[in-house]
Amino acid sequence: MKTLTARELNRSLLARQLLLERSPKSMIQAIEAVGGLQTQNATGGYVGLWTRLKKFEMVDLTKALEDRRAVQGTMMRITIHLVSAGDYPLVAAGTRPSRRAAWLRYHQGRATEADVKKAAAAAKKALANGPLSRNELKPFVDSSTVWNGVNALYDVLRVPPSGTWERRRADVYAMASDWLGPITATEEEGLELLLKRYLAGFGPGRLADAASWAGVPARKLQPAAEKLNLRRFEDEEGKELLDLPRAPLPDAKTPAPARFLPVWDAILLAHARRAEILAEEHRPLIFTTKTPQSVNTFLVDGAVAGKWSVKRTARKAELLVEPFEKLPAKAKKELQAEGERLVRFHEPDAEAHTVRLA
Repeated sequence: MKTLTARELNRSLLARQLLLERSPKSMIQAIEAVGGLQTQNATGGYVGLWTRLKKFEMVDLTKALEDRRAVQGTMMRITIHLVSAGDYPLVAAGTRPSRRAAWLRYHQGRATEADVKKAAAAAKKALANGPLSRNELKPFVDSSTVWNGVNALYDVLRVPPSGTWERRRADVYAMASDWLGPITATEEEGLELLLKRYLAGFGPGRLADAASWAGVPARKLQPAAEKLNLRRFEDEEGKELLDLPRAPLPDAKTPAPARFLPVWDAILLAHARRAEILAEEHRPLIFTTKTPQSVNTFLVDGAVAGKWSVKRTARKAELLVEPFEKLPAKAKKELQAEGERLVRFHEPDAEAHTVRLA
């Protein structure tokens, strides 16, 4: 069995996440290719697609959400994700039982399944006439904890105008069955799609890593792994890696351009540690209790090298780039050019745009 080095896994992950070169794929194809995008913060989907696609404008994602070609809801790891409307029924079915078990276990003593089931029935009845905001739903479900349970245990979507760049608070809801139609997919079908999406977007990977990403027990993914025609490798620890046939495996020496990532980009999470995108000494700088939305980051040579933010005045937008360590001149030049494009995308109505490397 061939052994893949961390550097090879790094380049593989970057290629599959469309971060080695911007992709000509359509927006919906890209969302599916990378396994969906985590959108705890609504800006994440927009910046995440901008950095991955050759052609992407802010209005593209907003319109896809309005047209119901893409949707946002509580899915993998009981967190908000952006997926295609075609993938949603399978993702929802594949994660639903595990979402329910995890949420009830975590909230034991604070809310029961009966509480959530009763609230879900009331919410479903109220939402039958169309989407409602959280405030409009309070007469039916007044407890925030129980409402979070409805989102975790049932198929609820966050729909426009909320959860968009223009209105970032994702607080307008619809039942998925009303927004997209009845969901008939089975858990088994959903788990198979989840494993395929993980390997296509993050592979080669361990089964346990795929389970961590999906938020399901590894044993639930085992039948899908046995059913699919997968190729197998080993990592440098001798652990088995699964992969889809003919999925890209770039050479370890493949150049990786500077890229800006949004908050909560999934390549920084624990399930992708094998690719060494985020050095462990830098992890506490990104994910802390003081930054519940995490922070925006940038990559140099395929690894997180610092963070970025946009400072805006009435007329001027400035992209502040803050490296964790001293950068080589070539990287600074790349970041300057890429940053100028980012700040213009981020603040299109500003009269002046600048990039400052701290």
